[in-house]
This record gives sequence, C-alpha cells and structure tokens, in this order.
Amino acid sequence: MLQGLGLVLLLWALGSLPARAQGIELALLQVQRSDGELTLDFDARVNLPRSVEDAMQRGVPVYFVAEAALYRYRWYWRDERVARVQRSWRVAFQPLTSTWRVGFGGFNQNFGTLEEALAVVSRSSRWKVAELAALEPDTRQYLEFSYRLDNTQLPSPMQLGLGSQSEWVLGVERTLRLD
Repeated sequence: MLQGLGLVLLLWALGSLPARAQGIELALLQVQRSDGELTLDFDARVNLPRSVEDAMQRGVPVYFVAEAALYRYRWYWRDERVARVQRSWRVAFQPLTSTWRVGFGGFNQNFGTLEEALAVVSRSSRWKVAELAALEPDTRQYLEFSYRLDNTQLPSPMQLGLGSQSEWVLGVERTLRLD
C-alpha cells in the first residue's frame, strides 16, 4: 500500500512540473569598445516548439538570423543608421548519418544532437558591428538587436500555412543605449 501511495505522489509531482518554455530569450546582450571596434556579444536560449523540432527531424532546414543596427539620435529628423550587420545560420538534420549540420558563411559543421547545434547558432562573441572611428564622439547612440527564426527561407510549400501558426514565429528584439 505504501509503495502505491509513493507512485501516486511521484506521478502527481511529475504532472505538476511546469512545461518547457517555448521561444527565444536573451541570456546575454553586451556591447563593448575594444581594439578600435564596437563589438557585440549575445547568448540566446532557444526552446523550439514540438512542431518545429518535428519538421527538422524530417529534414526541413531551418534558418536563424541575428541582426544588429547602430543608430545615432537626431532631434531634427529620423535617427541616422550608422551601421548594420547580419548573420545567418542554417540548421538541418542529415538522416543518413543521423547528425545535425550547421552552416554559416559557407562553412559547415556536424553535431551529434540538436542541442549541440542550437548552442552554436544561438551565441556569438566579439561580433564586429562598426569601427570606432566611424562613430561621432559626444553623440547619443543606440543599438537595435534581433534574433529570430527566419520563416522566409523555409521551403515554399511550408510558408503557405505558417501565417496562422504562431509557434513558428520565434524571435527576440532588444534596444541598448550606448553611453
């Protein structure tokens, strides 16, 4: 009788655990000035919904895009864009070898698990945004950053039905003021 009660308590405890949060959240977003450059470090936590993982397991390539734009405040007109940079990663499952392939800038790397592949595409360090010489001193500037799942690069038949599926819309945006 006591073992049965323990099993019931265990099942109740497991059932009450919170579900895994789906989406993208930023753990780190930092801008630094060093070696004559303005650089960006970011670390995103990616938790894919089940439908996205299922599509990837079936061999559908998924693209993640990080964008950063540096702006200078102007009181008399729209803010001036000083610099804009973008990175794109392709994550695809290779069924014949049961590996995950990450493509970035013409280079590919294989990983054993999806978690390892996502760890690579969801962070960057010392990413050059602009030369410090291009920035005007004593002006107020800010950086707009976004990291998202790029649905525009999915195969065309998949794009047709995604308009009503919010679980395929993943991304995060932040604005940092530079002092």
